[in-house]
Amino acid sequence: MELIELKTNIRTSVGNSHARALRRKKQIPAVLYGRGKKTVLLSVYLSELERALKKSKTGQALLNLVVQNNETYTKPAIIKELQMHPVGRNILHVDFYEIDMNRKIKIKVPVVTKGKSKGVEQGGVLQIIRRELEVLCLPLEIPKSFEIDITDFDIGDSLHVKSIPLKDNIEIPADVDFTVLTIASPKAVEEAVPEEAEAEEAAVEEEVSEPEG
Repeated sequence: MELIELKTNIRTSVGNSHARALRRKKQIPAVLYGRGKKTVLLSVYLSELERALKKSKTGQALLNLVVQNNETYTKPAIIKELQMHPVGRNILHVDFYEIDMNRKIKIKVPVVTKGKSKGVEQGGVLQIIRRELEVLCLPLEIPKSFEIDITDFDIGDSLHVKSIPLKDNIEIPADVDFTVLTIASPKAVEEAVPEEAEAEEAAVEEEVSEPEG
């Protein structure tokens, strides 16, 4: 997997007023940190960040950060956290985590399906329980996705994590007995909906009947 280049700039100021000033210039405040590394204050243009995110072919972008100041240097990194506005959903802040290209990292890989299962053709419902799986692998060996062929899946069939084939150097550190996807019968889905509705109604009634003060 290739590293996606992302240009950043060193910043020396902190605080809400500085962050707002950056955002008015279509820039986002950011930090870069890592294991045993000193935290570096950065800023990145929103358009550059969005371009890198769109270019990523996995659930998480693998970046080659170009840090520009009096001198320019590069650091391999992943996005550890994107802080989003709760209403507008625009990006407010980015945490970059510096990685060692020779050390395995934990990263989430999307689960995708191909084909149409015979169970779905008979009226069953495809339920994807886990849309991402966390793997442990070297940065350049991150899978693009876990592609699951569901053509032969019948109603009642399911796939567990342990059944997904992995390359030699890739590990799934979580419990491998978890269900990734299943083909549910229409009856089971119909029965689940009323139960959820009843639970929601009960919660609403409880909230309404709760005394004030």
